[in-house]
Amino acid sequence: MAPKGPLAARFGALALDPARAGALGRAGLELANAGSVAWRSRGETGVLVSYHWLDERGNPIVWDGIRTPLPRPVEPGESLRVELAVRAPMPPGRYRLAVDLVAEHRAWFEELGGEPARATVEVAPRIARRLAVEGADPGALDGQEEPVVPREQADAVARLAPGVVPAPDWTRRILDAHQEGYALVGGSVAIDGGPLAARGARAALAPWAPGAGRVPAFPHPLLCPSAVVGVEPRWAEPVEGLPAARPPDGEPWLYDGRVAVRARPRSGRRRG
Repeated sequence: MAPKGPLAARFGALALDPARAGALGRAGLELANAGSVAWRSRGETGVLVSYHWLDERGNPIVWDGIRTPLPRPVEPGESLRVELAVRAPMPPGRYRLAVDLVAEHRAWFEELGGEPARATVEVAPRIARRLAVEGADPGALDGQEEPVVPREQADAVARLAPGVVPAPDWTRRILDAHQEGYALVGGSVAIDGGPLAARGARAALAPWAPGAGRVPAFPHPLLCPSAVVGVEPRWAEPVEGLPAARPPDGEPWLYDGRVAVRARPRSGRRRG
């Protein structure tokens, strides 16, 4: 039964696209205004539709989901169907989804005595384990723990450059991260010898030096990155000839120093 009061809602059945960790999906929901005042969305304020992701015990994993404005004002007693954007939680597993209305900067309807629309959701890995690699030298991928596939068969694509050789566990670590839900993955770069001219390259590549694990707020572009198919990185200027990218807005990304490559950077000087 819907609560009494100015802001009250009654929800119908909640339908959700198959959920993949970290990926953006869609949900559909019937809702009715069971209160005494009209609902209106005003850009990013007013009454909006949003959601929480909870674990199986009801603990919040993601509290403030993406906001979806109402397509039109909803008067008391009126109903409508809303399509909303939902980004799945990470990592894969079983979660509870709670979809609710929020009077932005005031309160969630649940806090006023309402009951959200709820569903138990099995969140699948974001991708299968199929990685393609572009820009690698012949033989650079020999000895990888997990073999690569042709571009047309891939769920994710990594970019290398001439002179770059990944560590043997590079493909495995990239695929693990993508399955966990990350759309863009990059890691550390070790300087592999080179002439004295590589001293400049060593300084330029210092932020990506080996030694760290995951760095959640890594402030630099990801080098030799891997991106899930369908997600276009924001490409930056190459760093010492290495491809560099930043994640698209809203997409989860990961810098992990254990995702390691060795590079013999060019000196940057013209010969002859």
